Amino acid sequence: MHATEAHAEADRLMTLCNSCRYCEGLCAVFPAMEMRRSFADADLDYLANLCHSCGACYVDCQFSPPHEFNINVPRTMALVRGASYATYAWPQALSGVFARNGLALSAAVAAGVAAFMYGFGSSPEFFTAQAGAGAFYRIMPHTVMAALFGIAFLCAIAALAVSVGRFWRGIGGAGAARGSLWQAVKDAASLRYLDGGGAGCVNVENGPPGGSQRDLRKHYHHATFYGFLLCLAATCVGTLYHFLLGREAPYPWYDLPVVLGTVGGIGLTVGPIGLLAAKARREDNLKVASQAGMDTGFLVMLLVTAVTGLMLLALRATAAMHALLALHLGVVFALFVTMPYGKFVHGLYRFAALVRYAQERRH
Repeated sequence: MHATEAHAEADRLMTLCNSCRYCEGLCAVFPAMEMRRSFADADLDYLANLCHSCGACYVDCQFSPPHEFNINVPRTMALVRGASYATYAWPQALSGVFARNGLALSAAVAAGVAAFMYGFGSSPEFFTAQAGAGAFYRIMPHTVMAALFGIAFLCAIAALAVSVGRFWRGIGGAGAARGSLWQAVKDAASLRYLDGGGAGCVNVENGPPGGSQRDLRKHYHHATFYGFLLCLAATCVGTLYHFLLGREAPYPWYDLPVVLGTVGGIGLTVGPIGLLAAKARREDNLKVASQAGMDTGFLVMLLVTAVTGLMLLALRATAAMHALLALHLGVVFALFVTMPYGKFVHGLYRFAALVRYAQERRH
């Protein structure tokens, strides 16, 4: 017996695919599948998080719809993958909260925090142009800001750490050897398995093999991933500036936190826009309507975080700074509190699955 209908369907598909093995060169899912003769729920969670949903196996398979075998591995794996986010989430009571209404709930949290930030105090200087070091903290003291967002961030990190640990143990992971970790880092950093065996991701534009290969989903993923890392690096450098060097934000445009944040913000603008467009062009049979809210909500939150951050950078010396700072920090806070229960976890689970796959290959 399986926990969900999606797991039961994935078991059926993997059993059939294991007897065919035509798609073994497309990605990591099928070689990992071939190491098994039966598929428990944990095995299917592992395989589903190895899947990068490129869609190549769907167009390559001779038994995909409308064939009576109805082999649709990408869509089924997406359903199992979505269920795994709720299964391993911590605290369990919050699992699935953002699955359908991710964008609406994130927007509500962002609006509430932004309103709190905007109404913090009533000094006239809040509504006049502020410049120079410490201008942001005339709106809200640094200690209050750091405490508010520090607590939210630490809670998110704790929830993510527990969730990933549960997933790792669930899929049978053990202590990772250095070689396995390094292989997983290289595979994740290059998005090795998002190229469909070389043909690229499948959408309405490029269609079946032999069509025009214009899909840029892999590049949009790169822009989003590295844009996020650069923004995180900008925040970390700014924190070191404040506590170690005694330098207060905002910083000059040429300073390291601003440069990192600007380049990262551009990546976080281009990447999510591209991914949202690619999602709209996705082959209908590969779409999962039940996960649209979670997927779209995460991408929109990343996009709004980047756009409000860039606007704050451009207009920080004007009277608009107060409102933009409140809006940007509200969105960042919402992103923090929703990370452990939304699409953000897919990157962490996928990396854990890649480590597990590297282990299996080494053995």
